Amino acid sequence: MSGASDGAEANWILRHPQMKELQVGDSEQIHAAFLVYMDLTEVRRWKEVSCVKIPDLQAVLLEAQEKDGGPVYTVLPLPVHQSLSHRSIRQALDRGFPLLLCAVASDSTLVYQRMTDGLVTPVPPVGPFEDEGRRQRRKRRQQQR
Repeated sequence: MSGASDGAEANWILRHPQMKELQVGDSEQIHAAFLVYMDLTEVRRWKEVSCVKIPDLQAVLLEAQEKDGGPVYTVLPLPVHQSLSHRSIRQALDRGFPLLLCAVASDSTLVYQRMTDGLVTPVPPVGPFEDEGRRQRRKRRQQQR
């Protein structure tokens, strides 16, 4: 293989059919989007995965379904060192689909985090959990009476 190659050959990610048309200014964001795209399609086997260019944010969003007939998710791939503004989260949430933020580390580790519009009450843990401290205080109070 010759050492001289043009820019299109050097960046094979941009030749991928889903990435060709994006041309977002930030190549790291394109790389992150590609890694998440490959994870969703090849590893997790999500359906109908497509890339959406958001010019205002200079970002790429992915839209996909976890399974046929399931809800469409918006996935925001983001290199871990890149900051995220409230405005960009708001624009992604305003698309009307559940939002997953995917942090992409330099070693290609992917961490998905569900984002919501507002606060969500956590689901209580399932199991025989008790607050030992509270029980002990209650026993002491009863013994003092």
